[in-house]
Amino acid sequence: MHAHHHGHNDDTDSERIGWAFWLNFVFTIIEFIGGWLTNSVAIMADAVHDLGDSLSIGLAWILSKLGHRRANDRYSYGFKRLSLMGALINGVILIFGSVWIMTEAIPRLFDPQMPVTEGMIGLALLGIVVNGVAAYKLHGGHTMNEKVLNWHLLEDALGWVAVLIVAIVLQFYSWPVLDPLLSIGFTAFILINVIRYALQTIKLFLQGAPDPALQTEIRDTLQSIPEVAELHHVHFWSLDGEHHVLTAHLVLYKDADSKQLRALKSAVSARLAPFDLAHTTIEFEMPGEPCRDEPDGITPEQATAPSGSD
Repeated sequence: MHAHHHGHNDDTDSERIGWAFWLNFVFTIIEFIGGWLTNSVAIMADAVHDLGDSLSIGLAWILSKLGHRRANDRYSYGFKRLSLMGALINGVILIFGSVWIMTEAIPRLFDPQMPVTEGMIGLALLGIVVNGVAAYKLHGGHTMNEKVLNWHLLEDALGWVAVLIVAIVLQFYSWPVLDPLLSIGFTAFILINVIRYALQTIKLFLQGAPDPALQTEIRDTLQSIPEVAELHHVHFWSLDGEHHVLTAHLVLYKDADSKQLRALKSAVSARLAPFDLAHTTIEFEMPGEPCRDEPDGITPEQATAPSGSD
């Protein structure tokens, strides 16, 4: 029994990432020009950081578009895991970028420098709008790619909020140490969340269950079917964090003819429909029938029997 479900909005994630890329790329150019005009090293440094963001978002956009190619004989599940690979690459880039910001900000705690506040305020307002709109475009995305990129843009937006606050305060008070303090605080907050998403992405790459609670619910749903005595070889993993795959062997209480099996397939499909799985493969086994996925074709009961039992 095989099932394939494909949403009608498959291209929306690449469209959202495309919006984020162009907004971020255009603003990066504005940042370089603004940093040069204001002679601000801090703005230029952030422009370099945003350039790295643009490159990683562009990579994610390309991988996301490639991920929507149709499955073929060699790649039977399609290319959606390319999006997952993009999420992992972006997570690594963002972690290294955050660590770099920390290495720049921490020394300034001991040698604070007074920035050019007027130029900072103008660029900060523009930065908040541009990165805020880009983050909003990706907000609510379900793929790991979109979630990691959303943190990319949120980091930039919060960074510009910090720049704006510092610039306004420094207009009235000579406290340049506020700049590195806020940078460290926001960067630490972003770093913790990005590491969390990176670890989750690695788990999906290793084909771990994307949602253990959902996996338990699926098992309970299949086990509750009256004709099912037990189930085994239940495998639940995800292609990209959004499209999940399920395979399982269902052992029946009694032998079933073709008419009964067709009715049972319909019942299983109806029970699994609410989970919106991308691919499902369900195999039925009759009572006492050897499982071909067990060594030497032994039955599930024999496989689970205590060693040394008669």
